[in-house]
Amino acid sequence: MLKSMTGYGRGEGSWLGGKCTVEIKTVNHRYCEVLLRLPRQFAFLEERIRGLVQSRVARGRVEVFLTVETSGGSERAVKVDKDLAFAYYKAMKELQESLGIEAKIKVKHLISLPGVLACGEPEDEPDTLWPPVKEALEEALDNLVKMRCVEGERLARDIAGRLEKVSRLNSLVRDRAPLVLDEYREKLKQRAEKLLDEGTYDPARLEAEAVFFAERSNITEETVRLESHLKQAESCLEAEEPVGRKLDFLLQEMNREANTIASKAADAEISRLVVEIKSELEKVREQVQNIE
Repeated sequence: MLKSMTGYGRGEGSWLGGKCTVEIKTVNHRYCEVLLRLPRQFAFLEERIRGLVQSRVARGRVEVFLTVETSGGSERAVKVDKDLAFAYYKAMKELQESLGIEAKIKVKHLISLPGVLACGEPEDEPDTLWPPVKEALEEALDNLVKMRCVEGERLARDIAGRLEKVSRLNSLVRDRAPLVLDEYREKLKQRAEKLLDEGTYDPARLEAEAVFFAERSNITEETVRLESHLKQAESCLEAEEPVGRKLDFLLQEMNREANTIASKAADAEISRLVVEIKSELEKVREQVQNIE
């Protein structure tokens, strides 16, 4: 099933000490880029979260937001680095003596210095927090994938309709090609009659021109390859795996065939049909940029 690269999902989880909410937003991107917005104390979950997201999302720029609400039931220990505080104190005393400054060094001065006080995490927090975060993340991913699938179905219908139109236009080009050669033969015939009247008729030269034009304007291979690419693109719309890159490649090949047809045919009607083909392919390309 085709999936869009844009989507949104939300999920919640809870534990004895609080609850968490995970929100996921995705937009177009060439590869899978995962950006995490986590509270500092949840940084240890980064790799687990990233791995779970990448197992469900193949392409797109993914932003994961984790917010946490605690009930205060989980106590945190405040740690004091006494050795560091004493080192600060000695340094301050030496500075006072060297500058000749007399002042009391108070505790509030020491605890304001970096590293003296630190807030510890409960020892059991990693094991306690991952299950609810995982629950919220999986719910958010389920909702995200569901939204991407719905949007993907809409894109698939639009793309299928445009590919069908390109196929019809290609059939018209294929039907027109023999008529172009007939029209050129008629022009050569009229030219030959004129040359006969003037007494300068050269059958070998006219025959060579006819052969050269027939070979140069033969677009059978290009129309057949274009139709083959169209069939492959249509089959991609039913695939289960991500096909955005494959569709992008097929569109490049289809455009190449269309350009070759226009340059070889040398016919106004075929040129007009090719312009319509390229217009539809460009619209498909814009849609494909949003496919996983």
